[in-house]
Amino acid sequence: QVHVVESGGGLVQPGGSLRLSCAASGSIFSINAMGWYRQAPGKERELVALITSGGSTNHADSVKGRFGISRDNAKNTVYLQMNSLKPEDTAVYYCNVAIKYSDNTVSYYWGQGTQVTVSS
Repeated sequence: QVHVVESGGGLVQPGGSLRLSCAASGSIFSINAMGWYRQAPGKERELVALITSGGSTNHADSVKGRFGISRDNAKNTVYLQMNSLKPEDTAVYYCNVAIKYSDNTVSYYWGQGTQVTVSS
């Protein structure tokens, strides 16, 4: 059993900053990629940022230069630093964790989501 829990969302004014955290716990052999996705009302879920086990990152064009993904492997935790927030960043942010098992199979786990609202 693996649990993925996000935290750090909230209400922030345009131009402000937030830092999201996502911790994975439970029966974890190793973690491959960890990522952040978001879903705004009436829209499909989209990738925001991804980080591999080796630390390589990929950010959506819409957040490049404003958001930064990082991870602490010792804590099985991934972070999303969000700066210069815009109203269009308003969404539920979800964490996704790829767990690799000893038989080399990989399973993906989602967190419950955390609401980020950017509004004055």
